[in-house]
Amino acid sequence: MSIQTAPDTVQPKRIVAIDVLRGIALLAMASYHFTWDLEFFGYTDPGLTAFGLWKIYARCIASTFLFLVGVSLFLAHNRQIRWNGFLKRFAMVAGAAIAISIATRIATPDGFIFFGILHEIALASLLGLAFLRLPALLTLLAAALVIAAPVYLRFDSFDHPALWWVGLSAINPRSNDYVPLFPWFGAVLLGIATAKLASGAGVLARLANLAPGRWANPLVFIGRHSLAFYLIHQPLMIGCVWLFSQVMPARVETPQVQFLKTCQMSCEQSRDTEFCSSYCVCMLDTLEGEATLDKLYKGDQSPAWKAHLSDLAGACTAKTESKMTEGGQQ
Repeated sequence: MSIQTAPDTVQPKRIVAIDVLRGIALLAMASYHFTWDLEFFGYTDPGLTAFGLWKIYARCIASTFLFLVGVSLFLAHNRQIRWNGFLKRFAMVAGAAIAISIATRIATPDGFIFFGILHEIALASLLGLAFLRLPALLTLLAAALVIAAPVYLRFDSFDHPALWWVGLSAINPRSNDYVPLFPWFGAVLLGIATAKLASGAGVLARLANLAPGRWANPLVFIGRHSLAFYLIHQPLMIGCVWLFSQVMPARVETPQVQFLKTCQMSCEQSRDTEFCSSYCVCMLDTLEGEATLDKLYKGDQSPAWKAHLSDLAGACTAKTESKMTEGGQQ
């Protein structure tokens, strides 16, 4: 089956509401990144943005972006793929993704972005073309399988750095922005399927006739220049926080205090406060006894070190549970 190519002069009517939604998502992303910047410079507790509501907030933002990528892909190419426009956009996004990898490799080598949101958008846009002609229900099924894949298909064989982008490694690698193919491609497929169903029901035609008021103009503007906003906002914000830190630097905490705060926050996602306090002290005492706390903060990703940490966590969990059981029986 051949796919026809339409001239790029054929432009469907733009749906302003989608630009507004994209603009809102961009502002939400900026608020998350600003909080991350404050954490990076020590103005908030370490690990604040990695757990709890902030983690959910970040995943909702990423899901919204990728969902809208799927919607936009369908709107732009559902009748005929406009290759010139697609390849131009693909080159811009892929080029920006490579630039971010290079910049973060230099600035933050321990957590550099090797496959972040832009990498995912570029790859997902390319793969998404194959689903534009498929029935919406089949695309929804594919989306469900992609989203569920990391739950059922994680294998040690994917732990090699060359395969981290897939998202099926047994342990997630360290990165400041990690958005692998699985499960995130599923959000793009959901966008394609939703747009297809909405088109068939006439919803897209009605949305195209909506004209938001002047209040939406800033959102529409950044929504239509999303890539530029993405590339500019974080360097600008982190530069402002850095300048502020030169005038009013954050209080410096010892690595031990930082570890206890991060450990406590992580642990309390699944256990109670009393257990986590005892468990984290056990972990800190063990790491200090081994003189490996510095190694932990250097972000060692070797399988041997990860296995060792897992063993330590298991030992401290057992020790803490035993201690709490004995305390409860007295």
